[in-house]
Amino acid sequence: MFREIRDHIINIVTSRLTVLMILFAFFAGVLLYRCFNLQIVNGEEYLNDFILQIEKTRDISSTRGRILDRNGNVLAENELAYSVKIEDVFESSRNKNAKVNDVVYRLIKLIEKNGDSVITDFKIIIDEDGDYAYSVDGTALLRFQADVLGYRTIDELSEEEKAMTAQELIEYLSRAKGFAIGQYEDPENTKTPFVPGKGYTKEEWLQMVTIRYAMNLTSFRKYVGTTVATNVSAETVAVIMENSDQLDGVSIVEDTVRHYIDSKYFAHVLGYTGKISSDELAELNDQVVTEGGLEDTYTINDVVGKSGIEAYMETTLQGTKGSEKVVVNNTGKVITILERKEAQPGADVYLTIDKDLTEAVYNIIEQKLAGLVASKIINAKEFNLPENAKSSSIKIPIYDVYFAMINNNILDRKHFEAEDAGETEKAVYAAYLEYKQGVYDRLTYELTEGATPYSKLSKEYQVYQSNIVSLLREEGVIMKELVDDNDATQTAWAKEEVISLKEYLQYCIAMNWIDVSKLDLNDKYSDSTEVYDKLLDYTINAIDHTTEFQKRFYKYMLLNDKITGKQICMLLCEQQVVDIPAEDEEALYSGKLSAYQFMMNRINNLEITPAQLALDPCNASVVITDVNTGDVLAMVSYPGYDNNKMANTVDAEYYAQLNADKSSPQLNFATQYKA
Repeated sequence: MFREIRDHIINIVTSRLTVLMILFAFFAGVLLYRCFNLQIVNGEEYLNDFILQIEKTRDISSTRGRILDRNGNVLAENELAYSVKIEDVFESSRNKNAKVNDVVYRLIKLIEKNGDSVITDFKIIIDEDGDYAYSVDGTALLRFQADVLGYRTIDELSEEEKAMTAQELIEYLSRAKGFAIGQYEDPENTKTPFVPGKGYTKEEWLQMVTIRYAMNLTSFRKYVGTTVATNVSAETVAVIMENSDQLDGVSIVEDTVRHYIDSKYFAHVLGYTGKISSDELAELNDQVVTEGGLEDTYTINDVVGKSGIEAYMETTLQGTKGSEKVVVNNTGKVITILERKEAQPGADVYLTIDKDLTEAVYNIIEQKLAGLVASKIINAKEFNLPENAKSSSIKIPIYDVYFAMINNNILDRKHFEAEDAGETEKAVYAAYLEYKQGVYDRLTYELTEGATPYSKLSKEYQVYQSNIVSLLREEGVIMKELVDDNDATQTAWAKEEVISLKEYLQYCIAMNWIDVSKLDLNDKYSDSTEVYDKLLDYTINAIDHTTEFQKRFYKYMLLNDKITGKQICMLLCEQQVVDIPAEDEEALYSGKLSAYQFMMNRINNLEITPAQLALDPCNASVVITDVNTGDVLAMVSYPGYDNNKMANTVDAEYYAQLNADKSSPQLNFATQYKA
């Protein structure tokens, strides 16, 4: 038995399997030892070596100087506020865009949940037609397009790129190779075409692009946060802090925002602040160096004066930035702060302007204009100035006043069709739909069968047809650069007015003045009949989405008694857009007060201002100087606007409203108006 045991042991020792087991055990021991050494003994040291740590210096914004009048009254100051910022802490991967977009979208919704709004200062707005439109033009537009497309100068832009619409630029940034803001046609299949903007409303899409573009501008400095919203409420701060574990890179920081006192009186003089543009960045840095300052004082994230005193005294008001040296890891996240240098506030600027005098002059202008307008109003539908009569004989029909409530957006037309619309709103909207359909039927008839010469049409339909041609020219369907103004048919339409719109459009097709690429043609070699049919479809669709055209219906609804002046007055009461005494409202509804007198009361009491009416005269300016010193004591331009909604970051909705305002509030009539 002993021999058997010995032989068994010898067999085990001499077995190849045993040798392999011993080798495996040895290597396992070595592996365990190395793991223990790497993770336990020297774990912290190796981890620190693995994480790329780089020292960086980041700026600390200075507090902007105040602007005061000659007596020390504050006109512009800074207010402490909370801002929401986001840093690019997302690791590069195939899903990075999806992760960033998800965080940004959820962040937008959290901010808006409590009534706050995100920054939309992107040179693109949503106009009153609900379309994307540029908020700048000329060289400023070309500079913006060059920045977005990644060119150093505007000379590098091709003609095709210069012609890019706001919609096309948004789509360019949102494509799959860009910010990937949208969805695939089949969300489950990434091989299907990517549709920019899919899954978002127009407002959400613009917000997403604005924030992603701002983040992209500082992508080379990930440790520098991008401001998403400023001056947010305590409720927004709380909800973001509560959800911080789901919002990577998002933080709440203490900040300052620019605030203007009694803004409408001084908006044109003070101007406002905003995000620096690339042109301003280069110009201001050159100016600072010329004045003996440090190179690259300004950065792409700075807020600077955009107009008025804010722009003229920019380098004085800006102050000196501070800095802090930080250590960031390989993802750009700040690990620690090594040292900090505090910023120096900007200097206060005292103007020669007298605050009280300026406000008094503004109010006097408004009262005088209101009195002048009221004196010109007559209780009539229309007024035709007699031949050889002086311009001082011009009268304003009360029906122009009624229409002004619609035309200058005092009344909210969109609310006419809302679920909670009032009885008068619903009645007016129903009348509008019926009237609009009648106009469309008549226009379609004229463009297909009727072909009435322009001079034989009623004034109303002359206006409609003229607007159609203007719209087609503006949208490039009629290529105005190809139109020969001396052509006999062009003259017959534009000057002699002896042919119909149908004849004119058919002639434009025959002369190749129509850009068929803008029409939904299935075959690029379609004959003239097919092109004309598609042009008709395009025309009806275009006027249906053009606010100015749709407003015209209300004018002729009033003149043709489809709606009444009393209904317009009742709409003012229902929408509560002006303060109306209870007794006037009751008298209007009971019939004791006519629509004419109701409206005159509103004008005389300045409950509806000349600026809101936007009927001539609605603008004025006054400059008062000290004859002894030449100091400007007051420089007033009427109407003013709220530059608080333009400062820091532009309120896109308010900016679109200013652009649509018929009284041109952004124009400084004291310095810019040409008679």
